[in-house]
Amino acid sequence: MSVVGIDFGTLKTVIAVARNRGVDVISNEVSNRSTPSLVAFGPKARYLGEPAKTQEITNLKNTVACLKRLAGRSAKDPDLEIEQQFITPPIIDINGQAGVEVTYRGEKEKFTATQLIAMFLGKIKQTAASELKLPVSDVVISVPAWFTDIQRRSLIDAAEIAGLKLLRLINDTTAAALGYGITKLDLPAAEEKPRRVAFVDVGDSTYTCSIVEFRKGELAVKSTAYDRHFGGRDFDKALVDHLAKEFKGKYKLDIFSNPRAVARVLAAAEKTKKILSANQAAPVNIESLMNDIDVSALITRQEFEAMVDHLLNRVHIPLEQALADAKLKKEDVDFVEMLGGGSRVPALKERIQSFFGKPLSFTLNQDEAVARGCAFNCAILSPAFRVRDFAVQDIVNYPIEFAWEKAPDIPDEDTSLTVFGKGNVLPSTKILTFYRKQPFDLEARYAKPDELPGKISPWIGRFSVKGVRADEKDDFMICKLKARVNIHGVLNVESGYYVEDQEVEEEVKDEEKKDEEKSPDAMETDTTKDEPPKKTRKVKKQVRKGDLPIVSGTNSLDSTVLEAFVEKEAQMASEDKLVADTEEKKNELETYIYELRNKLDDQYADFASDEEKTKIRAKLDAAEDWLYDEGDDTTKGVYIAKIDEIRALAGPIVQRHFEKLEAERLAEQERIEAKRLAEEEVRKAAEAERAANGKDEEMTDAEAPRPDGEA
Repeated sequence: MSVVGIDFGTLKTVIAVARNRGVDVISNEVSNRSTPSLVAFGPKARYLGEPAKTQEITNLKNTVACLKRLAGRSAKDPDLEIEQQFITPPIIDINGQAGVEVTYRGEKEKFTATQLIAMFLGKIKQTAASELKLPVSDVVISVPAWFTDIQRRSLIDAAEIAGLKLLRLINDTTAAALGYGITKLDLPAAEEKPRRVAFVDVGDSTYTCSIVEFRKGELAVKSTAYDRHFGGRDFDKALVDHLAKEFKGKYKLDIFSNPRAVARVLAAAEKTKKILSANQAAPVNIESLMNDIDVSALITRQEFEAMVDHLLNRVHIPLEQALADAKLKKEDVDFVEMLGGGSRVPALKERIQSFFGKPLSFTLNQDEAVARGCAFNCAILSPAFRVRDFAVQDIVNYPIEFAWEKAPDIPDEDTSLTVFGKGNVLPSTKILTFYRKQPFDLEARYAKPDELPGKISPWIGRFSVKGVRADEKDDFMICKLKARVNIHGVLNVESGYYVEDQEVEEEVKDEEKKDEEKSPDAMETDTTKDEPPKKTRKVKKQVRKGDLPIVSGTNSLDSTVLEAFVEKEAQMASEDKLVADTEEKKNELETYIYELRNKLDDQYADFASDEEKTKIRAKLDAAEDWLYDEGDDTTKGVYIAKIDEIRALAGPIVQRHFEKLEAERLAEQERIEAKRLAEEEVRKAAEAERAANGKDEEMTDAEAPRPDGEA
């Protein structure tokens, strides 16, 4: 069984796998250690990951980026205006959820964000399975810490559509912290002062800081703060805006009027940003950007830092917030670990180092640390592996409250309660008690909607408690509900039951018997005495009497919708496979034509008559012409038929060649066998000769005269 960790990023995705010797990051089909987080649609099939990146410039309107930023969003979310700057296809409303409209197989199709993520996860599953030569099932996927209940449910649904068994959704910085801590052998003991580490992650779209405390065998996240619109893509956009102004003034080109030109400038900006991380200046050269005009520019690091100054001025905000939430000072932090590709910008590193007043640490791989942590967590949760025990304690980032209708018989009852506060341990379970005479409903929602990303609805779920009724005396039923924020960070009311107050007999503890045992009235005898009777007392306790059915309504996909999406995904995957297989057979036909033509003049030259050669060459020429004309786009079966047709014609020649090779092989085998037999005969003769010589020597010794004086 394979155990896989997936760092699902805005720009790219990294896959790590737990093996017996540790955790490895695996390469994709083009040997890259990360896969572009892209889904694209073509006239025949979908393009996922690397193939989507290859055709991005020529198929912008049907290529979707920033997949995870769309998860769980409603179409009215103002954040989607920001995302639309980085996504070319228009973001549309699909039954209240964000999605895109694209042209797929010649027709307009609409896909929700959950479907798009499922498509990409299916590709990641395929990539991992190809590398491991094993089916992929158990996975842990990373998400930004600011993801809400609906966004997390969207990823859980997407994983199910993709056929993955999701063991955990883990926050990015928590995953990195696990990868950091589980390999450390010098962590303080439980009773000692913990090691405090700030994990600062600057990704493509999000900037996060988590303060984590480490002790031997465990980590506890104390706080997490973030800026949801600060990352590598914002640095790239600042460069694109600058270059757009320069090209407009210098070459009279408006790149924003041409989406393809914008995409090419964005690619150049990303490359320039990386060069400026190690150099003081970087040239920008783009051939035939627009109207066959070549453009060029030179960007210095100083100019770049001025362009992103508005971003750099926000660097301190998440850091201060994280420290405040953890109730710590800067000097309480022992190490500052840097993560994410965006953290390589020198000015950014300087600001963070200046804030903490201590050198930054780069002991983790900035691009792969999160994926490795995910793989470690997957190994811990999977029964297939034995891993060193390491407890992971995360926190709830948004306070959650329950609300309900006031009971008619309890006029002064409160109607809401914050059950899970911000910073509450995750996973976590709370038991809620209600006194009711009839069925009732609970509603879960976020207590502070203003803290949520965009305009995400604070509503989490509605839970209807059934089977509630008054007893014979018209007394309230005491209802107990088990509310849990699970390992994914998702809230559910998992179960309900009712209890009754009853008098039960309870044994008196040993401590309570001591006074009686020391009493002077206690008799002592030398005879063996019977076991004294156990002392009990009556106490009132709540005894569980039965279960209460709960009907849940949450943001997860309805089972019928989920099944429809699973079926749709399976159909598209089947179509993709057919297209890939057809292309493979087309390439096989083309290769066979060239190989057979060359062999007729080489290997098969002595085994075919001139008439046969002429006939086969004519067939090959006709097949080649057909392949590059009407045969350019046909079915898999037609290509197989063409290959079989040519093979049948060339069959007699190939057979003659094979028979000659087989005869040569048999002759060579006979020669080797004859040589072996001859060598065996020589060896036996030599051994016989040595044996005969040995006997002659023995006889000579026996007949030799003895020295004088010997008997």
